[in-house]
Amino acid sequence: MNLDPTIGSEIRGAKTEPRKRPAVIVSRDSIGILPLKIVVPITGWRPEFAGAPWLVPLERNPRVGLVKKSAADTFQVRSVSEQRLVEKLGELGADDLERIDEGLALALHLD
Repeated sequence: MNLDPTIGSEIRGAKTEPRKRPAVIVSRDSIGILPLKIVVPITGWRPEFAGAPWLVPLERNPRVGLVKKSAADTFQVRSVSEQRLVEKLGELGADDLERIDEGLALALHLD
């Protein structure tokens, strides 16, 4: 997805133009009438993320478009216009999606 422009501490895209970042669509297609999707952005993994349960580790998987170990940042969940979605990279498996759901429950105080 294209995240520009961003403000403050919002997660940004790569340092190339246009700034794009992988994300997981977590919204249901059957909800809402506006052309929006709820997404969780994906960032590169760093060792210090291990202590942050809202940062869900995702292993490198070229089949789904992840070329390096990454993390779904459930604290940065947001609704975005479908116009920001520029390319489908793949689909995560059920286990990864379940762990992202758990991270969202923590970040949104749903547990």
